[in-house]
Amino acid sequence: MGKKLFMAQKRGETRAVCLGIGMIICSVLMFFLLGVTVLPKYLKSVWTEESKCTLVQATFKERANCIHNTNTKSEIILKYPCLEVLVNLNFSEDVFMLYHTEESSEWNNKCSYIPECKENYTEVALHVQEIQGKFNKSSSFTCYFDPKGRQKSIVLMRKFGPQKLISYFFWPTSMFTVGLCVVIIVKISQYFAMISVQTSKGNY
Repeated sequence: MGKKLFMAQKRGETRAVCLGIGMIICSVLMFFLLGVTVLPKYLKSVWTEESKCTLVQATFKERANCIHNTNTKSEIILKYPCLEVLVNLNFSEDVFMLYHTEESSEWNNKCSYIPECKENYTEVALHVQEIQGKFNKSSSFTCYFDPKGRQKSIVLMRKFGPQKLISYFFWPTSMFTVGLCVVIIVKISQYFAMISVQTSKGNY
């Protein structure tokens, strides 16, 4: 009975160590993935200074193209209304182009907001009109600009700001910590068990 209990305990410890090591390996892979995808974009983002923006105008321009991927793996070029939002900062009278995130200008530098590409143009148009209405209702709002003046445009939301970066790295950090703790606890348990066995042998 004692031998069976000992063997069961050893198997449990082995599984726990394997689980801990597996969690550590997964977290390291997640760190690597985030390091080559999210981190470069965070370092590239220059819109670091927060300010207040005042709306100058929010108007529709010509329709812009977007590529819609269908279930048959074919691509269809669709249209969406191009919303242009112009603002100025609270300390400047200059007019700047406002973009939704840091990536918006890369997708289309003529449009402030780029909706999801859908086949139903009316649905997309209503969504963009709703966004325009929100801008018109709140003439002043928080925005981000480049304090060094490298980028003349303004962004409404930082997709790769410090808070977003922390949220991205939270789960792999938690997984790495838990996995490391599991391995350490098992190794400490094994160490004390070995000391206990050696002490018992010494008493005989």
